[in-house]
Amino acid sequence: MKISRRRFLAASLAAGSLAFPAPFISADPNPSEKIRVGILGCGVRARDLLGTFSSIPEAEVTAICDPDSARLDEVAGKHNIARKFSDPRELIELNDIDVVVAAVCNHWHCLAAVLAMQAGKDVYVEKPLAHNQWEGAQVVKAARKYDRICQVGMQQRSDPMQAEVKKFLHEEKAIGELLCCRVNHYSVRVSIGKRSTPLEFPETVNKDVWLGPAADEPIYREKLQYDWHWDWNTGNGEMGNWGIHVLDDVRNVVLRDQVALPKRVMAGGARVIYDDAGQTPNMNFVYYDTDVMPVVFGMSNLQANDNPKSAGAHPGPGSGHIVYGEGGRLEGRRGGSVAYDADGNEIRRFKGTGGQAEHMRNFLDAVVAHDRSILNAEAEVGNDSCGWCNVTNIASRIGHPYDKSQTKAVPESVGIWNEVIAGHEELLATYDTTMEELGFKLSPMLEIEDGKFLGEDADQANALLKRTFRSGFEFPEV
Repeated sequence: MKISRRRFLAASLAAGSLAFPAPFISADPNPSEKIRVGILGCGVRARDLLGTFSSIPEAEVTAICDPDSARLDEVAGKHNIARKFSDPRELIELNDIDVVVAAVCNHWHCLAAVLAMQAGKDVYVEKPLAHNQWEGAQVVKAARKYDRICQVGMQQRSDPMQAEVKKFLHEEKAIGELLCCRVNHYSVRVSIGKRSTPLEFPETVNKDVWLGPAADEPIYREKLQYDWHWDWNTGNGEMGNWGIHVLDDVRNVVLRDQVALPKRVMAGGARVIYDDAGQTPNMNFVYYDTDVMPVVFGMSNLQANDNPKSAGAHPGPGSGHIVYGEGGRLEGRRGGSVAYDADGNEIRRFKGTGGQAEHMRNFLDAVVAHDRSILNAEAEVGNDSCGWCNVTNIASRIGHPYDKSQTKAVPESVGIWNEVIAGHEELLATYDTTMEELGFKLSPMLEIEDGKFLGEDADQANALLKRTFRSGFEFPEV
């Protein structure tokens, strides 16, 4: 027997969570009474999401899409999915799809999300939400205008551990007043190679659809797939790949979402040593003035010359954050956090799940309830966190030749800033070189107000807030 949404919600909330005791009710004929899911993409992340959604009894993946027919056929055959599409717009137009999952290349994320919401679909869109700042704002506007549920794939927000850590830091104040935060992502990525002639698209790939809104530029890397992350035309570099996760943790757990965008940012970085076709930095160091506390980010994908397994020495987790308080510190990472007192003694350990299954469930709960307020990573939250990555990339791109004296624009009291820079210098010393010799760039201290840059180099920076969309894949009016 079908029950009304009101009765469904009342029963679910009384039980403490929305656990799908009742069938999803759609405006379209739906004999299976399940939430019907269409997935855009057949890459590694899309396959993970397909597996998770397929494991939820109340959901059914009924269609998939990928411009690479070889990947499409492989995934469809493995999961027994009959309906296959090469163009995301074809799947989005289906009347019998309730939810669209956008796990495509970054440059497709926002266009796919907005088109799906215009078509009346709820959307789960992978991180980073936006290839550029303007696009992300359009997704938020679309979610409001079309009254759709839009969750961003920052799954750590659904890990129950995060609420425990927030309580520990902010209610119990177990390490005292919070002073500053260091963010880390140190993980080796080897060279992606450099061809002397442009890469030819495989015959199985619909090049026009794969490019979508991106420019049709020659590609000189060895592989088409995945390494698009390191090309500004299609990706956001490591900032958008892993930086989004560690920075979102800080926004969520340490800053409690009080800071949408930093007040000021200063970023240095470069792509060095490998001499490959990648464009995005494989080393970054960033200072964020939040008006709450200083936040400093260190990132390295470069392997040390004396230890190919190391991306550089650093305190704390290789991928995570350290928040320093008056009475100790907390080191946080995906799936676990550890707190220490001022003498370095462990005082509490937190164990998490990573949040993957919970994040999908949270999204589907919100779809059933048609209530975006219960989402753990709603479009606006995703856009704000993605903004930290985008302003970092912009600052890195418009920087001037590195001059260490300019780093003193960061207050001397922010010792973690100098600590991060010193770590980068030590890594480069294993190659007997320096940032100056390698052509590192360093931005001025860029001011940010209402999503725009002010002051020195502002015109150059603001020009990178939006891209030019390729003909046939223009962004729709929202």
